[in-house]
Amino acid sequence: MLYRLRHTTRYVYASPVDLAAHVLHLTPRALPGQRVLSAALISRPAAARLTAGFDHFGNPVTRIFLEGSHAEFEVTAEAMVDVGFPAPPPAAATFAWESVAAAARAGGEGAWQAAEFLFPSAMAPADAAVGAYAAPSFPPGRPVLAGLLDLNARIKRDFAFRPGATDIATPVSRVLAARAGVCQDFSHLMIVGLRALGLPARYVSGYLRTRPPPGQKRRVGADASHAWVGCWLGPAGGWVDLDPTNDLVVRDEHVVLGWGRDYRDVSPVRGVILGGGEHSLSVGVDLEPLPEAAIR
Repeated sequence: MLYRLRHTTRYVYASPVDLAAHVLHLTPRALPGQRVLSAALISRPAAARLTAGFDHFGNPVTRIFLEGSHAEFEVTAEAMVDVGFPAPPPAAATFAWESVAAAARAGGEGAWQAAEFLFPSAMAPADAAVGAYAAPSFPPGRPVLAGLLDLNARIKRDFAFRPGATDIATPVSRVLAARAGVCQDFSHLMIVGLRALGLPARYVSGYLRTRPPPGQKRRVGADASHAWVGCWLGPAGGWVDLDPTNDLVVRDEHVVLGWGRDYRDVSPVRGVILGGGEHSLSVGVDLEPLPEAAIR
């Protein structure tokens, strides 16, 4: 599936900002199932200095420095991406979850990169109650993907998608108690539950294709950033991405920006400013599917 992506983030400050440094995770990641055909970043005011590279996890990252006084900051990411992730193996053919956990603990070939996603992190801390919630999906000997699909479906069934019920700082313990939140909350909850069982899990940041109500046109800027979970199936199985907000296996309706231990590792825009005071934030996202002929 071919997509045209446009993501605009705009800050308006109560007083001028004299200096600013921003770290941007806004460029889609090139992957075996995702081709980035074009990508560009535009900032207003224009950056005095800009560096592009990769972070610890291999995600594209851009650092920009603004040296002139400014009352507003706007950055727009544009990209064209061709997406088609392969289907995961049959659930019954995957290893028992205990053997996947043991392989992650042992490290070695195929496991060393997965092992760093075993441990608690700032926004996905260890929580015994969340571990207990996840555990019924993983009875002894169950194939790991079968357990992952069951947990993915349970979160969709048990939790209400309710914007405004949480904020960026809401801990997973409160999400579990309230049984409500948004995609970021459900992803952190699933990650904490899997890590409690010894299964590597990573936070994936990106976008999800949305569809307008029947008979209505797409609304420009009405799409949004999204989050889901990457789960390790063992040295032979690699990774599979699961979307607990929608009970989906990621195939061709998600665009990956990058992944990390939790949201903090891959937040789209973060930075340090001198001045500014209070600020308002607005975000507009368009993820528009295109005909395959547009690729030529």
